[in-house]
Amino acid sequence: MNSEFLKSLLECGELDRVEMTRSTTDLDKFREAICSFSNDMPGRGEPGYLLIGIDEKDPSFRLSITDELLQKFASFRSDGQIMPMPVLNVSKVPHPGGNGDVLVVEVRPQDMPPVRYKGRVHIRVGPRKDTASEAEERVMMERRTSNFPTFDATPCPEGDLKRLDLETFRQTYRPEAVAAEVIAENHRTLEEQLAALRFYNLKRNCPTNAGMLVFAYDPLDLFPGAKIQFVQYDGPGLADEVVAEKTFTGSLITVLSEMDSFLKGRFTQKPVVVSELREQAVFDYPTEAVRELLMNSVLHRDYQSTSPVRFYQFSDRIEIQNPGGLYGDASPENFPQVNAYRNPIIAEAMHVLGYVNRFGRGIARARRAMEENCSPEPSFQFEINHFLAEIPKHPHR
Repeated sequence: MNSEFLKSLLECGELDRVEMTRSTTDLDKFREAICSFSNDMPGRGEPGYLLIGIDEKDPSFRLSITDELLQKFASFRSDGQIMPMPVLNVSKVPHPGGNGDVLVVEVRPQDMPPVRYKGRVHIRVGPRKDTASEAEERVMMERRTSNFPTFDATPCPEGDLKRLDLETFRQTYRPEAVAAEVIAENHRTLEEQLAALRFYNLKRNCPTNAGMLVFAYDPLDLFPGAKIQFVQYDGPGLADEVVAEKTFTGSLITVLSEMDSFLKGRFTQKPVVVSELREQAVFDYPTEAVRELLMNSVLHRDYQSTSPVRFYQFSDRIEIQNPGGLYGDASPENFPQVNAYRNPIIAEAMHVLGYVNRFGRGIARARRAMEENCSPEPSFQFEINHFLAEIPKHPHR
């Protein structure tokens, strides 16, 4: 992106690909534009551009772009407001008219539309900006059927609506994922409603793998590894006596809820001396750190593997191991700054259900919890077929 290309965008007249504004504070407008470009209703397959710092009525207007402003717009990708996550790039470009800058948000079409902001599917066709009709949503759903970029988006022919907890979908999930007025005006079949959230494939007439994992009462016959195995040992090794064990199974909604309840109050706290004049209450293992790394393992694991997520508590550490190594562009060199999602639909579901606050922040939140507890940092091991997080016990516990 440079001034010459920016000038061509301003002159091209393709109103469905470009939105200009002088405002830097209208967050709803910005997110709606990013959502609409992600949906690519005209089917161009080309990026859309949100241009901050352009005033069509006042050509002399100029803006100075700060690093803070760039970071604010870059955060739109992973703050969980737009689902599934948009593919965007934010840059500062010199104004084609000289002096000042333009903040350019380049938005690529999403592989798995429809994309929602605040539960609404925003689109633009030429100068028209609106929320999508049911017919327009169907066009987007049909467009994605030929492209299943991830395992969780792939149709599951062995799946069946009768195996899904549809009441939980209606009463718990749908109200969190879709705006209330959209639900009230809904004339779509249940299959179409599930498909709009990527849990059902209309062309194949079956749930997706994500639909089965998130809502099936018992998905283990299709995904034998879709469970969490907890074991507590009385010593530092696998040869020591087993003190307690539990396996968490069922739909992802059930597993996450039971795991959340299991963690509450599990780890003890007591005061330790941190200086001559002060004591601090510390946990043997900070609950927030354990929870974040467990949620991370559920989100990023390889669901094609028959291995479970292993949650092992030893006398001196906790180990959380999930099948599936680093994915996509993520590598040992750029971890955790670069984050790629093996299961984007499951990631979205976990956000909708409140188990993920912001994307790409689980490791950072776990590290912060350990630091606030005066505990050593967690460590990570990357192998081709698995990912291991190790949480050391507080040295004074």
